Amino acid sequence: MRLHRKERARPQARCLHSSRVAGSAWAMADWADALERARRFSPFLCRALERQPDLADLLAKGEGEAALTWARNQGSDESDTGKALRRERLGLATALAVGDLAGAFPVTRVMEELSQFADDALDRAIAAAIDRRVEGAGADGFIALALGKHGAGELNYSSDIDPILLFDPERLARRERDEPGEAAQRYAREVARLLSETTPDGYVFRVDLRLRPASEVSPLAVSVNAALSHYESSALTWERAAYIRARAAAGDVAAGEDFLDAIKPFVWRRSLDFGAIQEIERLTARIRANHDGPREPGPGFNVKQGRGGIREVEFFAQTHQLIHGGRDRSLRCKGTRDALDALAAAGIIAGEDARELGDAYDGLRTIEHRLQMVHDRQTHSFPEGEALENVAHLSGFADGAALVAHCRELTETVASRFDRLIDTEKPGGGSSERTLTEEIAHLGFDDPQATAERVRAWGDGSYRALRSPAALAAFEAIRPALLESLAEAPDPERALVRWEQVLEKASSAINLFRLIEARPGLLEQMVQILTLADPLADAIGRRPELLDTLIDRSALELPGSVEELVEQLEAGVDTDDYERLLDRLRIVTGETRFALGVQLITGARDPLEVGAALARLAEAALQVATRAASREFARQHGGFADSELAVVGLGRLGGGMLTHASDLDIIYLFNGSLDGESDGKRPLGPTHYYNRLAQRVSAAMSVPTAEGALYEVDTRLRPQGVQGPLAVSIEAFERYQHEDAWTWEHMALTRARVLSGSSEVRSEIERVVGEVLCIEREPAQLRKDVLAMRDEIAKAKVPGGPLDVKLLRGGLVDIEFLAHFLQLRERTALVQDLGEALAALQAKGLVSRAVVDAHDFMTRILVVGRLLAPERSIPHPTAAQAMARLVGEETIETLLQAITEARQGVATQWAETFGETLETEQ
Repeated sequence: MRLHRKERARPQARCLHSSRVAGSAWAMADWADALERARRFSPFLCRALERQPDLADLLAKGEGEAALTWARNQGSDESDTGKALRRERLGLATALAVGDLAGAFPVTRVMEELSQFADDALDRAIAAAIDRRVEGAGADGFIALALGKHGAGELNYSSDIDPILLFDPERLARRERDEPGEAAQRYAREVARLLSETTPDGYVFRVDLRLRPASEVSPLAVSVNAALSHYESSALTWERAAYIRARAAAGDVAAGEDFLDAIKPFVWRRSLDFGAIQEIERLTARIRANHDGPREPGPGFNVKQGRGGIREVEFFAQTHQLIHGGRDRSLRCKGTRDALDALAAAGIIAGEDARELGDAYDGLRTIEHRLQMVHDRQTHSFPEGEALENVAHLSGFADGAALVAHCRELTETVASRFDRLIDTEKPGGGSSERTLTEEIAHLGFDDPQATAERVRAWGDGSYRALRSPAALAAFEAIRPALLESLAEAPDPERALVRWEQVLEKASSAINLFRLIEARPGLLEQMVQILTLADPLADAIGRRPELLDTLIDRSALELPGSVEELVEQLEAGVDTDDYERLLDRLRIVTGETRFALGVQLITGARDPLEVGAALARLAEAALQVATRAASREFARQHGGFADSELAVVGLGRLGGGMLTHASDLDIIYLFNGSLDGESDGKRPLGPTHYYNRLAQRVSAAMSVPTAEGALYEVDTRLRPQGVQGPLAVSIEAFERYQHEDAWTWEHMALTRARVLSGSSEVRSEIERVVGEVLCIEREPAQLRKDVLAMRDEIAKAKVPGGPLDVKLLRGGLVDIEFLAHFLQLRERTALVQDLGEALAALQAKGLVSRAVVDAHDFMTRILVVGRLLAPERSIPHPTAAQAMARLVGEETIETLLQAITEARQGVATQWAETFGETLETEQ
């Protein structure tokens, strides 16, 4: 019988260090003070304690272990795996945080508990995913490897997990008609959804599957043989480093351990590999070179990636492990402190270094946890102003300055030792070395010697895209012009970092190099993209040929109508070739979105024009995908003569204004009788038929193919939400809206627009929506419902920064609530375009001109910000200045002032409409 996760004992990788402080912790624990700080300084913990009064009582009594037991049992009576895990996660996060703040749980205990829960959650998600398809089959042949902090038993408080999912085609449980690879991908997607989807109960873990072999082109779950082949032939040094901390965590654990045994020669090399040592030296140097944030602790400092931060401790240990661990098995530890101790015991590093680095590591991890437990966000950076003071008070410091000073002591301890590690200067060196440094100095880079070292690393085999002789030759041809363009960028250092990230992510870049050589003018545009827009730079890394679209002058023209876009998307492809059509859909959509992004950041188009074009493109893609999926589905199941599937857009899609980061809010409806069966080889009843077809359409829009991903599709606004069927009849939809729908669901209908369907079905849906929106409502109850819903959103979604014009009070969400309230109360201005609706409401004297202008202004900021400031905080100075210019302001300071004034105008209207003050001091 094979060993699975639930049959294994709890990992003991960190017990040694837990015991160093655990014995005295309970005696010194101050639970009352911890609870007070949690409630005062952590909005997340305050809400969590309110939701779990029994847990709060246990913590108030100082019963930490009982609190953990209570948390682990929260899902015991819940059959829905996702709900059960979310309840357990909330309880565990609350108990561990308060125990941490009280001084009862050392950081090592917190990390162990979180890592153990991640193992259990991953294992249960795998079991649930497989059981949905093959009841009672078990996880044989499906493997989850834990890497990074998860593998080391060192997960942080609000961490994601980075598993590698593998499968054995011969042993994987699946339905008879499923191919092994198809089944494995289905399980992988379901595992990721179960754990990372945010529901009213929260989330379990964010899941990042990009550490898998050849992630740019490989499926989410990789066969064991394909993974072995990759690690034996084409893996990089960073992958060796990642596997130092790998372990079989969930699913078929025994098979996972067999796999790890098989790749030990790849990770642990008995002979000193001097080429690998050089690669390790370059990797360590790039740890610092690729981080462009503040170098010293203070606002904006990243405790993970900054100088002297968490990553430097981990890489210090892993570098020595990679070099010496092949010969000395005692060094093959997964935990960071265990590795440091083992290195000291072997005489490779000094005992004092091991002790001080280990203590600094624990201290930095504690700070990291405190940063994350404020809002349960995966952040590693010190905030500014009051937010920094808040973190300091939560952590028990007098003020932010004291916290920063404490952090500085820790980082100096780490940085001084990491400095010695990366001191790779050697005597001698040829004249070509000096020539490159002189060339770079002439171009004006701030640190010519460091920049020259980085440039040399581009061509020495560190980057997969530059390994072949042909790629190196093509690169050398453009290098002088590339360096000149990077030097002329508004922020040369940032452009340099982003270029290196493009090289890291590109599986092949020879076409990019040759394209630039043939069209040197593209360099200026590429450097502008690298400097300003991280999402567009990432797209170039995945598909360098996107730059090819800029050669054609039509790339600076707005795409045409939906009908013209549909024709373009289907051009040159046999519409009966389903796979090729889906690839074509992704290629053309990706190229068009990229071109629109370039138009946006260069100021060639008004952001509102770009947002409308993005919505037309998504609508056309949905029409093509729906038609293609319907044809493919009918091959097996036939169809119905008197019914069809319709796709209805909601939210920004329905309103015709998207950003580059928008997902697609849609619902599926169908008309016709619920009796009878389809006329195909495998007939289905109407409800089953259209729900299966709706799944196919969603997959056609969202599942990555060899040409990448397309859109994220969100169907949670359908009747009864995630608990309801994916597709419902128009009759059932109408009945639900009249009898069971909440007020917020009617608010959502104000922007409902039929995107795909015949004129007959469009008319039928439009009639239903129109009748619902024209229902006479009691104004006081409507006001109460709208304000209650807005309060819920405000509690659940905190603004991401001063540029989060969507969530800031007085921002776009408040404008939407104002408009929808007035539309439903007055039964007027019922158009999907929010800008047009607001203009109509202004014409009737229901809103001020200030609200109409605020909507247009902040929508422009939203569209631009999703490329230039995707984190909603103020970006680096070059992007900040560009963002201000693109929305009609002179500087980032005047932009922020204009946002404040726009929000105040909305607040004034809010007070007039609702008789309630809107707090805009954020």
